[in-house]
Amino acid sequence: MMASPEQTSARQGRIVISVDAMGGDAGPAVVVAGLSKSANKNPDIGFILHGPEQELRALVARRRDLSGRVEFRDVHDVVTMQDKPSHVMRHGKGTSMWSTLEAVRNGEADGAVSCGNTGALMALSMLRLRKLPGVNRPAIAVLWPSRNVQGFNVMLDVGADVRADAGDLLQYALMGASYARNGMDLKRPRIGLLNVGTEEHKGRTELKEAHALISSIADNANFDFVGFVEGSDIPGDVADVIVTDGFTGNVAIKTGEGTASLIGDLLREAFKFSPLSRLASLLALTSLNRLKKRIDPRRVNGGVFLGLNGTVIKSHGGADAIGVSAAIKLAFHLAETGFAEKLAARVATSAELTKDGQHPQDSPAENDSKKGRPQT
Repeated sequence: MMASPEQTSARQGRIVISVDAMGGDAGPAVVVAGLSKSANKNPDIGFILHGPEQELRALVARRRDLSGRVEFRDVHDVVTMQDKPSHVMRHGKGTSMWSTLEAVRNGEADGAVSCGNTGALMALSMLRLRKLPGVNRPAIAVLWPSRNVQGFNVMLDVGADVRADAGDLLQYALMGASYARNGMDLKRPRIGLLNVGTEEHKGRTELKEAHALISSIADNANFDFVGFVEGSDIPGDVADVIVTDGFTGNVAIKTGEGTASLIGDLLREAFKFSPLSRLASLLALTSLNRLKKRIDPRRVNGGVFLGLNGTVIKSHGGADAIGVSAAIKLAFHLAETGFAEKLAARVATSAELTKDGQHPQDSPAENDSKKGRPQT
């Protein structure tokens, strides 16, 4: 079957990202605006957009920089935030989310982005793309602003599964190290295991067991294990990758987002307090804008689903055009660096890393990483 002129135009030499137009809180207009921002900055990206085609074509037609860059998949059902993952797995075939993942499964797209229901997206991703062999529980990894030179730390899991035993935490460490190595160009990332204290005798049994497992394979898995870290180290410079269970990680990331928003509100209140403070805000405008950009969660929007046969990025449901663009940029970068294949190679060796005391080195494919993620 020959490709249509629209397909040929959108895909010509480009990395194609499959995008769910209907999952966000603000509707498809914001998603299309995010596509437009990405297309304007990156000539090497194309899109497959999933949702009601007539509505989407009208929105895309208003964006000149999307001309010839978008294919459409006409689907009319939507996964809502209230839908249970089990229901979506049984009845979601006609939804934009299902269609978005199907494009990756069929090899039409190099990655997928959705702002929709996190539980449903993970369930459908495991159903349609399947877990990598050897992965028990996939994880969601996010970038967290930090004091480190690279400007961000990786944290996982932040909500794929509220439970994690010692073996799961070991896999998270391996996958997080691979993400940091290939996505941020950290040749030997430092891994920290989140706990209530840094002393080795503290914490739950599974954390102590995970500490021993991760420590035993660190040298030959090409990362440094710094041991237990605390919540204050998440934005710090002690570790590059913070490993935790999905319950703790999700609470932490939501707390961080809320704190960043509170700091912004308090700064605005402080600078409105008097005429002198308003003058001071004008004098400090450049520095304030720099701070705002540095802690703006929209610019690191996008959680990566690690442990699947394909790249899936979960964007925040309330993301605006800047946030959607950031999630698309992350999907593009991971596809460009061949991250999915490198992660599969990493996971394939994880069983050997803990078997019979043998510790094979990282595969050459995984170590062949490119420079870090482009700045938003």
